[in-house]
Amino acid sequence: METFVTIEQINRAAGYIRSKLHQTPKIGLILGSGLADIADEVEEADVIPYAEIPDWPLSHVIGHKNRLVVGKLAGQTVAVMQGRIHYYEGYSMSEITMPIRVLQRLGMETMIVTNAAGAINPEYIPGDVMLITDTINLICMTGNNPLRGPNLDEFGTRFPDMSQMFDRRLEEMARIQAKKQKIILREGVYAGLSGPSFESPADLRFLHAIGADAVGMSTVPETIVARHGGVRVLGFSGITNKANLDGSTITTHEEVLEAAELIVPKLKAILLGVLAEL
Repeated sequence: METFVTIEQINRAAGYIRSKLHQTPKIGLILGSGLADIADEVEEADVIPYAEIPDWPLSHVIGHKNRLVVGKLAGQTVAVMQGRIHYYEGYSMSEITMPIRVLQRLGMETMIVTNAAGAINPEYIPGDVMLITDTINLICMTGNNPLRGPNLDEFGTRFPDMSQMFDRRLEEMARIQAKKQKIILREGVYAGLSGPSFESPADLRFLHAIGADAVGMSTVPETIVARHGGVRVLGFSGITNKANLDGSTITTHEEVLEAAELIVPKLKAILLGVLAEL
């Protein structure tokens, strides 16, 4: 039986976190595989392990530290999710997006989401950063939508519009910061799959044919829930491996984590620049 998170569970988790904080975050930041070290930049931090928060799901994936870090980053008060929860770990869509609901309850108005993604666009190389301009919602369009089940009217309407999942003003700010930092910022469409198996060459050729530039196993459900609640979203993919459209290479999680070391300095520079301008 599918598990749907209730407003009571959301409020209980938000209440616990609020009791541990000395500041109110207006910006949420979700860090993908290998990108958790960005949270080390947070100053005056209140650190809460996920395991302490009532009903908050835990990630069991290497590269996700399972901590909520709240403090100052580039002059803004932020709540940083040092690790995210994935659908393939066995949680329901409602459970993996519960943290977004809790952050909304705490007052989050803007969310910046990052992920490690595989290239589909042949021009993209490991170490590139891609600004997500749209998504292909393959997990959710087949029935596993995070808004399935009772609508939480406290957050938004039953049928929310997703024509602008990512905020255009925030996107332009990211472009400006990348240009200032002389960082090549790719732009493209992110395809969200369920995982945990990596894609076959035929999968990748199909995704390429329908317009995807990068592929991963997260981000889309969180973005849907954030937009349902009226939160502005900015998204980035760190490209961790080249397109394998012909089956000539093998993709591993270790490769993903290694490429993240190239991505973090670029992504950090863009993020800090955007935050400073908000």
